[in-house]
Formats: sequence, C-alpha cells, structure tokens
Amino acid sequence: MVTQNRWLLPEGIEEILPPQAGQLEDLCRRIVDLYRSWGYQLVMPPMVEFLDSLLTGTGKDLDLQTFKLTDQISGRMMGIRADTTPQVARIDAHNLKRDVPNRLCYLGTVLHTRPENSGGSRSPLQVGAELYGHAGLEAEAESLCLMLETLKLAGVEDIHIDLGHVGIFEAIVKSTGLDEAQEAELFSALQRKAASELAGLIRQWSLPKKTGDMLQFLINACGDSSLLAEASRKLAAVSPAIKRCLKELKTLAGLVQKRVSDAPLYFDLAELRGYHYHTGIVFTAFVPGSGQGIAFGGRYDAIGAAFGRSRPATGFSTDIKTLMLFGKQASNEQSAILAPAREDEKLNRKIAALRKKGEIVVRALPGQKATAKQMGCGRKLMLKEGRWQVVKL
Repeated sequence: MVTQNRWLLPEGIEEILPPQAGQLEDLCRRIVDLYRSWGYQLVMPPMVEFLDSLLTGTGKDLDLQTFKLTDQISGRMMGIRADTTPQVARIDAHNLKRDVPNRLCYLGTVLHTRPENSGGSRSPLQVGAELYGHAGLEAEAESLCLMLETLKLAGVEDIHIDLGHVGIFEAIVKSTGLDEAQEAELFSALQRKAASELAGLIRQWSLPKKTGDMLQFLINACGDSSLLAEASRKLAAVSPAIKRCLKELKTLAGLVQKRVSDAPLYFDLAELRGYHYHTGIVFTAFVPGSGQGIAFGGRYDAIGAAFGRSRPATGFSTDIKTLMLFGKQASNEQSAILAPAREDEKLNRKIAALRKKGEIVVRALPGQKATAKQMGCGRKLMLKEGRWQVVKL
C-alpha cells in the first residue's frame, strides 16, 4: 500500500498552523466584536443545506461552485455552502420574521469546487454583514462604511473602492432587444474589459451606432467623480432609469464621504460582479498586488421572496484569509511562561493565578529534555526566597 502521500491535501484546501492560526482567530474575534458594536447580531448557518435552498436567489450564480451530495435520510440533494449570503437571507425571511431593519453578521468556512483565481483557496473563511428591511441609500452607506472599517481593522492599506450600478447595464441591454445568450456574451466581455471582443459583438449583431458607442463608453467608464457628469451626457438619454442610477451613485458617495472623509471612492460603471442577483449599487475593494477584489458588496432586494418574505437587502462579505494576506497584523503574541514539572501547592496556585490574568503558562512534563526556548517560552517560574516568581530568560 502506498502511504507516502497521505499527508497531501486537495488542491486549494489548506490548513493553518501556529502562529498564523492564533493570529487568524484573534482577527476573527475582533471583526465579530466590531460588527456587534454596530448592532449586527451573529448567526451560525449550517455548513450543509438542501440544494434548492442554497441555490435560491443569490445562489443561482453559485451552482458550478457548489459541491453536491445526496442526503441518505431524505433522498434529496444537498449542497455544501459556497456562500453564506443565501442562508442569512433565509434566516431573516423565514426564521426571524421581523418588520424592523435587521442587522445580521456571520463567520465561517465556505467550500468552492474550484478556486476563483489560479492558485487561490477553495475554502475561504467568509465573514460578512447584511442589513435587511431598508430600501434607502443609507443602508448601502452603512454597509460600505462597515466594510471600510473591516479592512482598516485588518491592517489593509492603499484601499481602492469601485462603485458601480447594475441598473445601467440593464437599461442599455433592454434598449438593444438582445436575447439571453447575447446578453451573457455582452456581460462577459464587459466584465473582462475585452474591448476588441466587445467591438466584434457590436458589429456581428449590427447594433445601432448609438448603442455601440454607449457600450464602448461603458467598458472604459472608470475614474473619479467627474466620470458621473460624463456618463450623464453619454448615457442618461437612453432612459430615465440610467439617470436615476447615476444620481444614486453620486448620492451614495456623498453619504459615505460625510461619514468617512478620506474614503477612497472611485467609479466603475462596468463593474457587474453578481449581476444576476444584485439589484442596484455594487461595490468592490481592491488593493495593490491583487488582480481581483478582496471584499464585495451591494444591494440584492427581494432575495427573501423565495423563502416567503421579500425584503430589501444590502451587505458585503470578504475572506479573512485574504485579509490576513494583504493586511498588516500587529504582533500580539505573549511570551509564554514555563513552569517546572513538580507538584507543589504554592506552584499550582501561582500557575492558576497567572492563567486567570491571561498569561500563557506551559507546564513541563516529567523527563522532557526540551528547553524553555524550544517550548516557545521566554520566561520561566522559579522559586526565589520562598515564592514562585516569573523570571525572564
């Protein structure tokens, strides 16, 4: 029997070892405490649910990313969650049934059939916050400000936030009369910013020049607030809907900057991540060195309808492992204390008192040959003048 490779893990599945595991756990705790201070209540959805629940609303885009299995009790198909958002929407709509704005947060591992980028993880540690029951832009402003605070807490620097609005693309597509397959091709080209491919599709489908010009403007429509005035001149004539979308983007930016004066806001009108389930403004955080966004959010109204209760909804999520990768974590490792391997009543009381204060005390075992340094200890307990005292090594 071949045993030499039993230690291998599947591609994209990783384990986290000391001291990074301790740092990750500390960051998780601080993020959940941050959300609690904003009024967000923690929920813990199950890792596995029936497939039709997981792939409802938001989940439809996750079909290929979801591992599927058969429930041996009911015979129904189940899925291992690839995103926690549909589960939290189910909790809001079906379990809590509150009429007031509802703030929920979550933290847990999700599993993907494939990594989202080459060499990426298939088991992100997803954390997020969702706000249900308010349709105003104040909800987006709160979500975006909390996302910025999350990145700041994780030590992420040089953040760049792109704001977009799926309603702009929807309005242009409606004016073209394209079918669903053509719309998907158009969406793909815009998402990849494949300008030459987009130009080819415009020619292939013989789209009117006015429509082609708008699409070619859209693919390159990214920049600061001056972009909105230019977009209004070139796109707003298509429909009142686009004018409303641009106004919403401007209003949201103003709300966020009143709360976070140095918020690094930019606009990308071709930012369509989650297009098939988002219903309004979307936002993505980027940092240097990452070819993809590291945190994502936006409005996704009516997702709860599938669970019997339609509610306005907005929120964001990120992967804490990614935050650890791009953030600067302050070292909070304590210098552990090595206690000798002997039974002594005063020693036992001293060890208990130190641990109660939050100190790390490692008790040596009889016969061990490892030094204090090898045990990860920078201090030790020594008996001096009849008292057990902590001494630096």
